[in-house]
This record gives sequence, structure tokens and C-alpha cells, in this order.
Amino acid sequence: MFIKPLTAVAVCLAACIGISDALAAPAGADIAQTAEPIRGVNLGGLFVLEPWITPSLFEEWAHTANTPVVDEWNYCAILGKHECQSRLTRHWGSWVQEQDIATLSDLRINTLRIPIGYWALAPNGSDPYVQGQIPFLEQILNWASKYRMRVILDLHGAPGSQNGFDNSGLRGDIRWTKRPSDIPRTLDALASLARIANQNPSVVAIQAVNEPANWGVSKETITQFYVQAYNTIKSIAPQVTIVFHDAFLPASEWESLVPRNLTDSILDTHIYHMFVDDVIRLNADEHIRKACTDGQTIRNFNQRTRTICGEFSLANTDCARWLNGFQKGARWDGSLPGSQPVANGASCHNQENMDAWSDNKRAFMYRFAMAQIQAYERGTGWIFWNFKTESADSWNYIKLARNGIFPTPPIGRSLNVCPR
Repeated sequence: MFIKPLTAVAVCLAACIGISDALAAPAGADIAQTAEPIRGVNLGGLFVLEPWITPSLFEEWAHTANTPVVDEWNYCAILGKHECQSRLTRHWGSWVQEQDIATLSDLRINTLRIPIGYWALAPNGSDPYVQGQIPFLEQILNWASKYRMRVILDLHGAPGSQNGFDNSGLRGDIRWTKRPSDIPRTLDALASLARIANQNPSVVAIQAVNEPANWGVSKETITQFYVQAYNTIKSIAPQVTIVFHDAFLPASEWESLVPRNLTDSILDTHIYHMFVDDVIRLNADEHIRKACTDGQTIRNFNQRTRTICGEFSLANTDCARWLNGFQKGARWDGSLPGSQPVANGASCHNQENMDAWSDNKRAFMYRFAMAQIQAYERGTGWIFWNFKTESADSWNYIKLARNGIFPTPPIGRSLNVCPR
């Protein structure tokens, strides 16, 4: 098995920043037992807006019928660049504070995944997006170094949208790769991230693109892009690891998605328990068993390529306001168009209000947290979505950990919720 020699930068990362080699060393047969896993959080809702994370930014359109303001593209298009610039600059300077990073360090989080859109890095002048994100990003990278944390820079939005979700910057059709300029612009954005990595030793990995949807972009096209992305980033920043999302493909197709010769890579799978009807209807014990089963899948592929769960939460309902899209309801209570309530009388009332959780709900959340971090540490680790939210408590790591739902430190290997 090929083992990549440590570069001088990687040695500095281990010695100067005090992190493990879970990212620096390619997968070995027993990597899950020999390196400290990634134990991270996402800094979501910062450089790519999501209405459910920061509903206050979208509140003025909450009762406007058929409003186009459902994502960052349209947020800026309706406000105009001057007003959008003013509002987002305030947001970039306030949503992530040094105290947040210090708190996460105290909670023994070792990794930050930072989503950012192409428009911050390789903008198209005809797009409504605004720029100015990079100084705020660099400030966070400095804090990461100060608190001895490592960083994964995640290209969360690609030109034309790689999945049609609002978290790509543009909700609607999947147009990424459909225009001749899309791939070159995406690679330009990744090159910019690579140059940032070279100036900031806390950056140990770059994610090629978040959640490309295999139903809108063919698997073959995604694989070809992954090879281009790997070569582009490595030509500029050879010390960083490249992260590839599984494109929502089943584990049986992961082998052919990421070529074996992309040796310094990580496969990223995202596991949620509320977006699929069959899963949201599981009872408490079944949610735990599913997490444990997912961990075994991750463990199996981790023997071939380092594998992480790069997004998960403790939500077992989709009751967070606007989680399914701005002004959209929930499957849980049947308020999402086309859905039926999970059960008779199912209600979203207080589902995301930790102060109102019953003792039974808290006990389930604790077990669910324990099961997931134990399961995902059977691979190379985990990254919780999100570090905080304005009102969705089962997605708010800082609040969950402060209330004892996650342990400090959050060491999954020592737990026994899932069968060994």
C-alpha cells in the first residue's frame, strides 16, 4: 500500500499546530486505530447563506408570497449589490467570532470545515453575488492556528449550482458543467483555495465540491472533474489532502467514483436522518441502529480510502424552520407540500427548542450523539453540521455540548453504543 512521505509542511502541522496525522497520512489498514480521528464542526451559514441557519437575514420576506429570495443569489439580486454588500459584510464580521473558535477548542473540537462559494474566489461579474469574504476567511484561519485547530476549505457552491439546493448559492435547476466556462471557473476557485492554503498552515485539506448531485451531473463527469480538481490543487499546494463527496451514490459505487491513483484523498459522505421518508419514520432504537450500520459501511471503505462523515446532525425530524427551503414546511407534520405527517398528531412544536425537551428526548439525543460519533470514528472521523444556528437546537453543536448532549472531549472510540 502506498504511503505518502510527510512533507515539511505536514511535519510542521503535526509539530507546530499539534494535530494528528489523520489528514496527513493516506489510509492504512488500521488508520482508524492509529491516528486521532477528525472531530470537527462546519462553519455553515457564513460565506454561503442558508435561510434555516440564519432566518433573521430572510425574515423580511417570510410572508411575501412567491418571493424569489430563497438563496444567496436572489438575496443579492433583489437587494442590489450595494445593499447586499453592506448586509453581508456585517454578517461576515459577526456570525463567526473568535470566542466561537475558542469555545470549540475548549470543547475539544480539532477540525473546522469552512464552506465557501466560487463567487468569493473566481467571481463572474454578471452574477449578483458580492465579494469581500477573503479577509474574514483569513481571520478565521488565523484563529484556527491560534487555537491549534486544522481546517478543511470546502467549495460549497459551484457555477450554475451542482445540486439545485439553496446551500449551493442558487436553488433550482442543476446547471453546473452544462456551460463551457463552468469547470474552468470551478478549477480557478480551487486554485485560489490552494494559494490560500499555502499561506495558512492550518489548512490541511480542500474539498473539490460539496454534494454534486448524481441525478443532475453524471457520475462519469463528476469523476473526471475530481481528477482535474486533484491535479489542480496538488500542482499549487502539494501538501494538502483533497476531499471528495460521494455524490449521493450508494457505497457500492464509491470504488469507481474516486480513482485509486488519487492517493492523498478522503471520501466524504453526509448522513442525515430526516430527508428521506423511510428514515424519518424510524423509531428511536432504529435511528441508533441505522447510525451503527452506517459506521460499518464507513469502516469498510476506510480500508481503501480514508472516509469521513463530513455532515450530520442530531435532528430526527425536519422541523427546523425552512430546513427544506425558504417558506417550505416539514415532512414531520405534513406541512411540506406533497407529504403526510409521520404519525397522527405529529407536531413540530418545540422540536427544535432544547429548553422544552423532555427527559426522554434528551436521553435519546445523548444516545444518538454517542452512536453517531462512535460509528463515524470507525472511519477517519466526523464533522457536525453546524457549529451553531439561530434557532435550530439539534443542529447547534456548541449549545448541545454545553448542555451535555455531546461529551467533552467527544471521543467516539471509547463508547459502546454500537456493537464492536
